[in-house]
Amino acid sequence: MKTEEIHIDSLAYGGDGVGRVSDGRVAFVAGVFPGDVCQVEYADVKDRFVRPRVRKLEQQSEHRAQCVCSDAQRCGGCPWAQLVYDEQLRWKRQFVVDALTRIGHMEQVQVEKLVDVCVPSKRLLNYRNKVEFEVGQDVAGRFALGMHARQGSFVPLAACKLCSKKLEAAPKALTGALRFAAGQQSLGIERVGVRFSERTGSAEVALWTNAGRFPRARVAQIVGEALAVKGVGVARVLLKDAVKTRKVAGVESLKGAGCWSEEIAGRIMRLSAPSFFQVNTPGAETLINLVMDYLQPDGLDFVLDLYSGAGTFTLPLAHMAHRVAAVESASSSVRDLRRNLERNDLAAQVIGGDAARELSGLGSPDKVVVDPPRSGLGAKAIEGLLSTGARAIAYVSCNPTTLARDLAQLLAGGYSLERVTPVDLFPQTYHVETVALLTQ
Repeated sequence: MKTEEIHIDSLAYGGDGVGRVSDGRVAFVAGVFPGDVCQVEYADVKDRFVRPRVRKLEQQSEHRAQCVCSDAQRCGGCPWAQLVYDEQLRWKRQFVVDALTRIGHMEQVQVEKLVDVCVPSKRLLNYRNKVEFEVGQDVAGRFALGMHARQGSFVPLAACKLCSKKLEAAPKALTGALRFAAGQQSLGIERVGVRFSERTGSAEVALWTNAGRFPRARVAQIVGEALAVKGVGVARVLLKDAVKTRKVAGVESLKGAGCWSEEIAGRIMRLSAPSFFQVNTPGAETLINLVMDYLQPDGLDFVLDLYSGAGTFTLPLAHMAHRVAAVESASSSVRDLRRNLERNDLAAQVIGGDAARELSGLGSPDKVVVDPPRSGLGAKAIEGLLSTGARAIAYVSCNPTTLARDLAQLLAGGYSLERVTPVDLFPQTYHVETVALLTQ
């Protein structure tokens, strides 16, 4: 192993500190920040870059903050917990700027004018309405809930400061409850999700499990009484395949209403356990406000909402536009969307299917909202989007790299980029949400 002292100059998208080793190669170093000087060690292989491990922090950056969580340096949930918040916001905007110039091949001067400052989160901790805990073993080999560190090691957790304050102790409480409920058998649990709304008081525990025998009544009673909130619902999500694929064979309501409810932008949305919803509710309202401000939908507009989920944008669009069509591929979200429209006395055409395949049959919209997964739109969806001739597109993205790639293709297809706004939905992490406006 080779050791040397390096200076950290910047941050890479992904959260690593960036410096250079003595031979000039770029070093990506986890857990350090610009201004840090550290002793590192690494295998001296002849790759184009190195990923050293920190042996000793020789000098601390002026941008380091006091860590508010004892597990932050071990757990993978808050990799930026020791970076002051103003710097978090600055670097999140920089990630968007860098992606647009490096991947989108846009001029630096133009990009700097187009990209707004990053909109801060209203809370820096206890901001998540949902946290998913992974399953592993503690040092005694017993079932435990926690997170996986970046290096892959499992870290059991007693508490999590990303959860609402009422549920900070959820990992410890649920670990004990599930151990007791299991007894001497395995429950086949692969992941545990906890949702809680401070606005509605709704709480739900989702147990992602393999198919097979399951002590439903026993688990429902014990888990439902484990958390320090009333009326906790318990759901079992049956997995079709490996847990990472998130393919769902079915959902069983073991206790409660069989859904979780949240108030957003003045409306109540109800979601089943597998359905996607932004984990930062005030941040999601910021996204809604930006999309509505960018598109200005009115009573004459036909608007498409692609990758609509359970209706975060569909519902306000249906209130403002003449006609709305929403496309979503996840069956649980499609069902939730239809119910949410009905419960809020709103109307929209709901299409269950892949956006790229459905676009050709949806006519000529005036405006479009797209909120794709991290992988972005893809070539077929972009081709279909260009063929619609929509006057304006609001692109909501959780990945600056795929956003930049897709924007480059939309610009080549005749659109102009008018404005880009990064939004911080995930404090203490490198993740950034972005809303971009394109017009013909």
